[in-house]
Amino acid sequence: MMLTELLGIRVPLIQAPMAGVQGSALAIAVIKAGGLGSLPAAMLDETGLRDELTRIRAATTSPYNVNFFCHQPLPANAQQQARWRQALAPYYQELGLAADVVTRSASRSPFGVAQAEILAEFAPPVVSFHFGLPDERLMARVKEQGSRILASATTVAEARWLEARGVDAIIAQGLEAGGHRGHFLSEDLSLQQGTFSLLPQIVEAVSLPVIAAGGIADAKGIRAAMALGASGVQLGTAFLCCHEATTSPLHRMALRSDGGSHTALTRLFSGRPARGIVNRLMRELGPLSELAPPFPHASSALAPLRAAAEQLERGDFSPLWAGQNMTGCYEMAAADLVQQLSAAFRD
Repeated sequence: MMLTELLGIRVPLIQAPMAGVQGSALAIAVIKAGGLGSLPAAMLDETGLRDELTRIRAATTSPYNVNFFCHQPLPANAQQQARWRQALAPYYQELGLAADVVTRSASRSPFGVAQAEILAEFAPPVVSFHFGLPDERLMARVKEQGSRILASATTVAEARWLEARGVDAIIAQGLEAGGHRGHFLSEDLSLQQGTFSLLPQIVEAVSLPVIAAGGIADAKGIRAAMALGASGVQLGTAFLCCHEATTSPLHRMALRSDGGSHTALTRLFSGRPARGIVNRLMRELGPLSELAPPFPHASSALAPLRAAAEQLERGDFSPLWAGQNMTGCYEMAAADLVQQLSAAFRD
């Protein structure tokens, strides 16, 4: 089955869910342009999730995607937190912050019963998962409401694991992709590959539609992915500067800067590897430093530093998520971007 038929969309192009830099407005714009708009739900509480889904349903009757994380949350460890705060102490002092100051940081919740109950009210046409899948009982609930299920794989082994558990299509996330890595079977980053190496291997290994993600920013990249067997593509970075995105002015400026093309995988901002523009914290502590507590607990101690630095128009302590290819990231309406990219599927 073609991806357009499977998901009920006109163009096999998915706007990547990007927590922290978008809400329903970007998803709605992409949906109306014929692609699959995505709502990131990992940082939404129950009220926020219901409100955003209500906005999407009021704006369009076309299919949309709701994305959730499936990590296993670990309790905060006081010793790890103390070590992390000690490493950050010089920055607190530099910015004139008390060592015990607390600034609320957004939490990242895994998919659970509360989220499943809200989804049952809306029955979104597509639900996608990052960091694996929820347990069998929750998966069954999502399937019973008629939602198509997508999930990210960063290795062939993960793709096979997902296929065996009943997903409808697999997102092959190459190492170039911005934001959090979707890995879940192994934390060994050396197992992961670039998109155009990973993609044909997953296409060969599974019988499901495969969606290419990572490093794709324009029509040429889309054509290359489709030539390697992709049934569709997922783009995130290209949408970061769209009018409907909530990407901050500081983040937009970093994307346009000379140093914006220098990205790296880092654990510093959340405790789990994610790709972003290299900034001061990454340079001085090392992007994959073990000082950062496990996901999602690294962000709480960074929140006061981030807030203070951003007031000074500095991104020293901000997660400036971006993929390796920023050539398609322009200030423009999302609908215009979708229309521009859609030409690749008509050639």
